[in-house]
Amino acid sequence: METLAIILAGGRGSRLDILSERRSKPAVPFGGKFRIIDFALSNCTNSGIFQIGILTQYLPLSLNEHIGVGKPWDLDRRDSFVTLLQPNNSWYEGTADAIRKNLEFVKRYASKYVLILSGDHIYKMDYSKMIEQHKKTGADLTIAAKIVPLEEASRFGILETDDTLRIQKFVEKPKEPKSNKASMGIYVFSTQALIDAIESHPDINDLDFGMHIIPDMINKKKVYAYEYYDYWKDVGTYDSYLEANLELCHDTALDLYDPNWKIYTKSEDLPPVKVGENAKISTSLISNGCRIDGTVEESVLSPGVIVGKGSIVKHSVILNDVVIGDNCKIEDTIIDKNTVIGDNSVIGTGNDMTPNKDNPKVLSSGLNVIGKKLILPAGLVVERNVRIFSSTDPKEIKVKHISSGETLK
Repeated sequence: METLAIILAGGRGSRLDILSERRSKPAVPFGGKFRIIDFALSNCTNSGIFQIGILTQYLPLSLNEHIGVGKPWDLDRRDSFVTLLQPNNSWYEGTADAIRKNLEFVKRYASKYVLILSGDHIYKMDYSKMIEQHKKTGADLTIAAKIVPLEEASRFGILETDDTLRIQKFVEKPKEPKSNKASMGIYVFSTQALIDAIESHPDINDLDFGMHIIPDMINKKKVYAYEYYDYWKDVGTYDSYLEANLELCHDTALDLYDPNWKIYTKSEDLPPVKVGENAKISTSLISNGCRIDGTVEESVLSPGVIVGKGSIVKHSVILNDVVIGDNCKIEDTIIDKNTVIGDNSVIGTGNDMTPNKDNPKVLSSGLNVIGKKLILPAGLVVERNVRIFSSTDPKEIKVKHISSGETLK
């Protein structure tokens, strides 16, 4: 075996608190019919990598059910596999600690290279090109890097390289970054170099690639950057999640229709989309099983969504099997699975942009987020920056008006 891929998929995604209330971040639906992890998995199989370990941790059930034996990604063949690895005695305390606690898995397959990926980014990448550069340079570690706006650089691990792309310095989330070449969290290790790096830090419990492994290897080993210039997005916040979904409605973002690089997923057997005689749809993604009798503008509808007569859905992401009643107006809103919106409801209205009072860091742009399996009453008016958790007591939702910045949970 030349390359073993390991996908880190145990993250909670705390800034997506409602969407990750009952699932891990990589299992969050995205782009209509997909899950976030589908992009890393599809990149692997499209790159000819069919031996994959997936490290799960937080609420793994939804992710485990989605992946199964890996059939949608052609991972159920005799010469391929997907292995779901969960922590045994203690939780993973860092990215490299997650690998350390599964180091026997790495050693068992004795591949030449180990490709380590995050399971929660949206992009299409041919990993074979990165691995080829790794071979040519004789690197011990190659890190995928992307140029980001300098004002955003402090959110990432930042690389400084020489003319040959050999990394001279790495700083994790610097307050005053001197470069805007950011690590994408995609690593190719020569296998023995990875094992040596992990085993050389036995006393660090929260062992992390960005904080410990990479800075140490730069001083001792050959560490190179692989520059990547195409679409890549971390959907770790509500705003970036909405933005990335809606970008798919336009031609300037990720191409989901390229027959040479398909994004695979576990599909549901649902009937075709049904569009009523008075329905209007523009600049949107509509998934299988949807029934639309209203208006949908610049929105993403996941499988099985129903939009009632006279209703308008605008600039929103609606997840599986949501029912939107008649004469509703939904704008700037994310609605999780199996929720019912009563007739004559208005969600996303008014000019009051009060940030969410419970957690202003997650909602301040006017976006509303509504959890799964909720029944919202007819005539409900929801203003801006409102969070309604799946765990909300039904009695709390029998109000007729929810002001900007409120949270129900």
